[in-house]
Amino acid sequence: MIVRNAAENVAAGKKITPHTLQRSFATHLLEAGTDLRHIQKLLGHTNLQTTQIYTQVANKDIKKLANLLE
Repeated sequence: MIVRNAAENVAAGKKITPHTLQRSFATHLLEAGTDLRHIQKLLGHTNLQTTQIYTQVANKDIKKLANLLE
């Protein structure tokens, strides 16, 4: 109910789900400079590519990060 009430106040009619919150959390971590591998661990992903898609960051930025990790 807390999430539903908060979503009604800020989402302007958009459906907010736990998945939406998880994706937003991952995106904010990445934008704040958190290492992609740390985000991968937090989300429980075994494949880094899953985490890259999940964060909704522009593909060119993801490729830059992925290249740094190789």
